Amino acid sequence: MTYLLVFLGGGIGSTLRHIVNLLCARTLGTAFPYSTFLINISGSLVMGLIAGYLAFKGDASQNWRLFLMTGILGGYTTFSAFSLDTAVLYERGELGLAALYVLGSVVLSIAGVFAGLAIVRHMS
Repeated sequence: MTYLLVFLGGGIGSTLRHIVNLLCARTLGTAFPYSTFLINISGSLVMGLIAGYLAFKGDASQNWRLFLMTGILGGYTTFSAFSLDTAVLYERGELGLAALYVLGSVVLSIAGVFAGLAIVRHMS
């Protein structure tokens, strides 16, 4: 059942991401990655709202957490999970670890994309 909830939520989130991609391309153009920028910020805001609500006000079942946070937001943007992980490390007082996580994630992720591109170019 939990896999189904994540699957359904992921489909909803991915569809929302596609809609935002199309709307941004049509209204703002493609000279800057507006859609990714907007998706990362809005997904992180929604992740903060849900996590804050669950931590301070509400008690949602694990199924709802999986559907909303892992499913919908995971399909919409994984940047929201990255942002929440960073906030948790910061809130724990692990400032050095939070900085290492942010820097390492960004630098190594970008390096991973360049490495993948280089491998494909080399194979072509």
